[in-house]
Amino acid sequence: MNAPFEFENAIGNDASLPEQVAERISQLIIDQRLTYQDKLPNEFELAAQLHVGRGTVREAIKLLAARNVVVIKRGKGTFVARHPGEVDDPLGFAYYPDQMRLAMDLLEVRTRLEPWVAASAARRATPENLDRVREASLLVEEDIFSGRDHLKRDTEFHISIAQCTQNLVVPKLIPIIIYSVELFGSLNGNVLLSETVADHRAITAAICAHDPKAAEKAMEEHMEQNRRELEAILKELGRS
Repeated sequence: MNAPFEFENAIGNDASLPEQVAERISQLIIDQRLTYQDKLPNEFELAAQLHVGRGTVREAIKLLAARNVVVIKRGKGTFVARHPGEVDDPLGFAYYPDQMRLAMDLLEVRTRLEPWVAASAARRATPENLDRVREASLLVEEDIFSGRDHLKRDTEFHISIAQCTQNLVVPKLIPIIIYSVELFGSLNGNVLLSETVADHRAITAAICAHDPKAAEKAMEEHMEQNRRELEAILKELGRS
């Protein structure tokens, strides 16, 4: 293990001891290149290494768990989270009073973002990436054809495309896509099921063919279909 990182000066003297220890444990995760499902040292070991009491370590771990940096598994220990630091709704979208306007604004952002993401995915996807995109697309279809709610797997489809870009920043933008997909599904009542299947197939085919222009166009058409449906909903509500 590396020597403890001194955070007192880095984060300021006003930070509580558990906050400082939480930062030091975060640095330990980075320094040791720990990833998803790697286990952290136990409380005794962390307390000894960081020269603090077990109670302080326990509070620090709780802070990190609340931030989705670690996951506490009873009887097993503390493990690195799947996506450290990513939490549900980090931008507070659920608290916007006008969810319809939010849906349109999110779609505006996605229309600019996702065609570029799809094109980048087509350029950079590895064979393993492509396997995940194909699988995610098929799982969405399975849910749709079986009459199940497909939104969770729909978001996983878009996540799999983002991962194809090999860009460290793009996956961090996923909460925007996830919230938008789920919000759109709740607003339109999942009426565009056949269109969703056709769009996903076109996007998948273009990415797997390593055709950036076709992938960009397919994603643009997918976004345009969503936009038309949202505008139809607004019109029904007398808000067009």
